Amino acid sequence: MRILITGGAGFIGSNFCGFLVGKGHDVICMDNLITGKSENIAHLMGDKKFSFIDHNVSSHIDIDGPLDFVLHFASPASPVDYQKYPIPTLKVGSLGTHNALGLAKAKGAKFLLASTSEVYGDPLVNPQPETYWGNVNPIGPRGVYDEAKRFAEAMTMAYHRVHGLDTKIARIFNTYGPRMRRDDGRAVPNFITQSLAGEDITVYGKGRQTRSFCYVDDLVRGFYALMFSGLNEPVNLGNPVEVSILDIVKKIIKITGSNSRIKYKELPIDDPKVRRPDISRAKNSLKWTPEVPLEQGLRNTVEYFKNTP
Repeated sequence: MRILITGGAGFIGSNFCGFLVGKGHDVICMDNLITGKSENIAHLMGDKKFSFIDHNVSSHIDIDGPLDFVLHFASPASPVDYQKYPIPTLKVGSLGTHNALGLAKAKGAKFLLASTSEVYGDPLVNPQPETYWGNVNPIGPRGVYDEAKRFAEAMTMAYHRVHGLDTKIARIFNTYGPRMRRDDGRAVPNFITQSLAGEDITVYGKGRQTRSFCYVDDLVRGFYALMFSGLNEPVNLGNPVEVSILDIVKKIIKITGSNSRIKYKELPIDDPKVRRPDISRAKNSLKWTPEVPLEQGLRNTVEYFKNTP
């Protein structure tokens, strides 16, 4: 197949590019590198099945030749990034999604949207099933990302209902693994970077808030299964094993052998207290479940950070 993936030089996008090329598909990676890194795809640049286009998908997208799939992964995704780039985040969720959907329609291609568990906001239901509508503050500092993705989902479903486009929506829960940026502000890279440097590890609140961490290799398997499924409604992809932020810190300190101490700071505005996916739909319809244990995934990620400048 010939596949376009927007945001393909980002953490998750680049891992998926490599997976797709490994499956023998022709992959066109499109990214303006606002938060993605050319280093993430450097190992693919010599492959005849891979090509890169430097382009902002919030502007019109034009691709020569046929496409079988359009995968829309472009967007700042960490709080540091989308609070630094609030307007580009809103644009890529709205204009970018519209452009990507329009391209899929013109090419007769299938479409997959990389959405997020952030559509659930600070949930009042735990775990979160796809039927939960969420508890989102639209004007808070996280609203630019949450609402951009909620709009992207609405636009995707409109194209499915009005134009009959075969669309898929993946709601991605906390994911970690190689090619995360050290400075992206998310929990795992923050904790690993601070731990390896022997610095105090910053924990917000009392560290009792919970997350469910899915290793990136498991996630991309889920994407691939979703691409070839008959599902058009959103699907949660994440690890249902819930752990506290404090527990993650302790595991990382143990793996790195660090002497770092924990430093507590005030909890950010609208930071979710719980985050855990109900993956019944993915289990039943995609026959997908995460396989990489948390400790093994963290060890792999620590090794990546040790060996990457």
